[in-house]
Amino acid sequence: MKRNTEFVERRTFLGVLGGLVGLVAMSSSAGLLAAVAVTPVVALSSIAATDTINVFENLPEFLSIDRLSEKSSIYATRTDGSVALLASFYDQNRIEVALAAISPYVRDAAIASEDPRFFEHGGVDLQGTVRAAVSTFAGGEIQGGSSITQQYVKNVLVQKCEIMTDATERRTCYVAATETTPDRKLKEMRLAIGLEKKYSKNDILRQYLNIAGFGGTVYGIEAAANYYFNTAAANLTLPQAASLVATINNPVKFQLDDPLSETNGAANGYQANLTRRDYILRDMLTQRKITRAEFDVAIQTPIEPVITEPSTGCQTAAGSAFFCDYVTHVLRNDPTFGADEATRLLNFRRGGYEVFTTLDLDLQNTAENTIRANVPSTYPGWDVGSVISSVQVGTGRVLAMAQNKDYSQDPAVQATGANYTGINYNTDYVDGGSSGFQPGSTYKVFTLAEWLKEGHSLNERVDSRRKSNWGTFQDSCLGPQNYDKDKWDPKNDAKESGANYSALEATIGSINTGYIGMAKKLDLCGIRKTAEAFGMHRADGDPLLQNAASVIGTNEIAPLSLAVAFAGIANNGVVCTPVVIDRIVDAAGTELPAPQSQCSQAVDPAVTAGMAYAMSRVMTSGTAQQSYQATSPRVPMIGKTGTTDGNKDTWMSGASTKVATVAAVISLTGDANQRAVFFDSGQAATARHRMWPAVMSVANAKYGGGDFAMSSPNAVIRSSTPSG
Repeated sequence: MKRNTEFVERRTFLGVLGGLVGLVAMSSSAGLLAAVAVTPVVALSSIAATDTINVFENLPEFLSIDRLSEKSSIYATRTDGSVALLASFYDQNRIEVALAAISPYVRDAAIASEDPRFFEHGGVDLQGTVRAAVSTFAGGEIQGGSSITQQYVKNVLVQKCEIMTDATERRTCYVAATETTPDRKLKEMRLAIGLEKKYSKNDILRQYLNIAGFGGTVYGIEAAANYYFNTAAANLTLPQAASLVATINNPVKFQLDDPLSETNGAANGYQANLTRRDYILRDMLTQRKITRAEFDVAIQTPIEPVITEPSTGCQTAAGSAFFCDYVTHVLRNDPTFGADEATRLLNFRRGGYEVFTTLDLDLQNTAENTIRANVPSTYPGWDVGSVISSVQVGTGRVLAMAQNKDYSQDPAVQATGANYTGINYNTDYVDGGSSGFQPGSTYKVFTLAEWLKEGHSLNERVDSRRKSNWGTFQDSCLGPQNYDKDKWDPKNDAKESGANYSALEATIGSINTGYIGMAKKLDLCGIRKTAEAFGMHRADGDPLLQNAASVIGTNEIAPLSLAVAFAGIANNGVVCTPVVIDRIVDAAGTELPAPQSQCSQAVDPAVTAGMAYAMSRVMTSGTAQQSYQATSPRVPMIGKTGTTDGNKDTWMSGASTKVATVAAVISLTGDANQRAVFFDSGQAATARHRMWPAVMSVANAKYGGGDFAMSSPNAVIRSSTPSG
């Protein structure tokens, strides 16, 4: 009996050698010949490497056990410090976890079904290899026999292909990593043996379970547990674990997310997965991984997935979706995250980033609610839009961003109604926004800044009669510009006919002709440069216009840019570029550098002291009284209104010393006279005065606000900040 046993064992070993020799005979690679020649010895023993097997010593760098592609997530932080998930993004839905965070049932099921001798071999399971060799010689095709380590190697090679951006290269790589040829199989064996010489069994098993595909975009046991059973990998029950491990073998055939799939059969539901699951349970029982009692309960347990779709894409962020979209554009455009846009996007979608944003959910929720209450998403005969942007003074942190549309980047969804759009009307075109909107009289604050900077006082008066010929305006950049009645005939919003307004009166009453009179005493190029110093730029990326008409707001600007400028006025002339990310943590828990706000002195603080006096009077006794009176609690505030020709766009922009907010109702395409349109909440033209105070009331209560530095209206500023 003993001799027969020895004979069988000897025949088995020789069979392995014979099978491998046969495989080697088909191999054209000398390196693989060396690998296979020692495969049986290394696989059967734990002997130290020698010069004869140094082919296993140097693994390719990409095969190192390292972080895998994971989903990245964008968060907002609540007042109590807790975080709220806005959205996740991934090419592969994966959450990498430690072995201790994976149920022992999963580990045992994987070993029992895929590689029973995992802890005994050196990377290649000889019995499985013999079976593959016999199949090869019988049917001419290599199949089966792969150890867990070999499967891990194959998955890594496939992952290497997945990150390629060129479709042809990716396909070629994938074929090379998966084709059923002797060369590919032998290479896989060599790499598996080398892997086991470098890493522990537990490391290999952990990463095998993290890299495995479970169907669709679900990768790794943690994401699979989340998606299919709405639980963590650590909490999977025995039947759940066996069902998930069953899918590793063939995620399409043994899928769990479609009980009536063509593969599984409408009549049998999850029958294919059930059959494979029960097979695994029997293997676990045979190999004493589970008790008979555990087996009896598990085998009688029906398959009952709880499919839980992960948050994916900004559309899951509801009203914060447009802010979320802006964050993704920052991640694509900022060189902090990679050398080019394609690299940056790939890093984000696969890097397992946790992106903690600047969004203030108290202000954001208020912005969303007040837009919803005051401006409909659609209106008969008018392509109506509404926006709100809030920025923290002194930091550039974007606190709120909302609009009256539903977010979708899917053209099919957008086609279902005018309430859907993928365009963020708060931001520049390059950041997913529009080509901008005319801010009307809101833009006058930059002429006011230039007026004060050039040594004029608020009480100085100008010729502000409506004229048929405004004559020549000075422009040190483009040369003198002449405006006769045929080229331009501006008028005042309320038909004011005053002939001698002061700069202060023109600001409080938003008198167009008063500001044109001021511009006549200034340099149009200087006004443009001062506006640029406050961060003004056209939303479409073109240079700012600097004609006389631009003084009263004809440049198309993004609302966020206006909020940044008003925050700069409130910050004593120090303008800080907008930022939306407070911090970023990668999958390893390492904090990455986040884009920083760049702050610069736009004008001398003495200039903004004069501006603050005039703009505070706009709030208390001028065109912004409605917003001022509706704000509670009140702190010192500055502001400016704006209305474009025909009342098609209406704006309210203002700030405390802590927060700046812009609220507007705009015509997206075409136009409508907002004074003739009434929503359920009231006149369209006054919706800005209902929305702005709603947001600023919350901002004032939360952030407070101090006194502005203000100068006398008679003061003549001696500015130390040169034009341009």
